[in-house]
Parts: sequence; structure tokens; C-alpha cells
Amino acid sequence: MLASGAVTTGTLATPLGTLVFSWEAEGLVCLNLAEELAPDSPEDRAPFESLVGLTPSDDANPREPVPLAIRAAVARYFEAGTAGLTLPLAARGTEFQQRVWRALQAIPPGETRTYGDLARQLGTSARAIGGACRANPCLIAVPCHRVIAKDGLGGFAGDVAGRRLAVKRWLLRHEGAPAAWVGAGEG
Repeated sequence: MLASGAVTTGTLATPLGTLVFSWEAEGLVCLNLAEELAPDSPEDRAPFESLVGLTPSDDANPREPVPLAIRAAVARYFEAGTAGLTLPLAARGTEFQQRVWRALQAIPPGETRTYGDLARQLGTSARAIGGACRANPCLIAVPCHRVIAKDGLGGFAGDVAGRRLAVKRWLLRHEGAPAAWVGAGEG
């Protein structure tokens, strides 16, 4: 068991590529895409089966195996995106960011909201919602990918094109979002 405030980091290979996790006793602090990997690296093509039945030596970072609870939740998510990814969170952010992140967690898998929808719900601006989404340290667990622009897909984790937007499309498709909401492109 980790002491409160002690943060540990590990990685897992997933159908999206390698994900980097940081956690402490209270929960997940960060979940992000591993940026240092080339898009065509073997980890990016790893089949989902690589998540099932993981042992500590199977982790991409054997020094710090990702805790079983996180691994099991990730495996469930990649088996069925409609279940969502539910983990205890200890993400750090401002009071406003935390409020936005809680609203994001309330969006069911397979559904989307626009930045404007959330802005009206929280009494703020769409730009402020976008800023809180961009600052989200726990991608997928705090599903900022379920927030779209009023006239298209919008961005993801600060990008409006490339690998991250392809990941957003993949996540929305995996969760069962209607094709019309996902936007064009093979992603």
C-alpha cells in the first residue's frame, strides 16, 4: 500500500498504444498516452489479449507494475467500452477544473456533449470548458473525449489533428457513439 501522497508510475500496452498511469493511495493521479513511442511501434499494435491475465512481468515497466485494480478496470473498458472506465481518482486541478471533470464523468459512454452544453450546465464559457478538458490529467477515466464542438469533433488533449484526434474517434466508436457524432476519417 502506498503512503498518502507517494506517487508511482507504470505503463500498460493497450489497443490504443502504451498508456502511462500514475497513482497514489487515494487513486489515479494521471493517465495519458505514451508520447515517446512512434505511432507504428509494436506496443501500438498490441492486441487486447495482452491485457488479459497480466502478471507484473508482463507490464511495459516491470519495476512498477500497475496495480491489479487499475489493470482490471482497463481490461473491462477495452472489452466493452459501453462500461466506461471507472477508477478512484486523485487528479490534481483547480476547483473549477475539478467541477468540470466531475461533469465529464457524468456523461455516459456512447453519448457526447458540446463544449457549449457543458458551459450552460456549469454557468461558464465554452472556452473555459475547453481549457479544463485540455488540463485533464486522466484521459479516458475523466472522459473529455465525450466533449465535441457544436459543428464537429473538436479537439482532444490539446490537439485538433493527428494521433490524439484519431484516439478520440476510436474511443467514441469503442463506446458506441453514433457515427454521425464521431466525424469523418478513419482515425
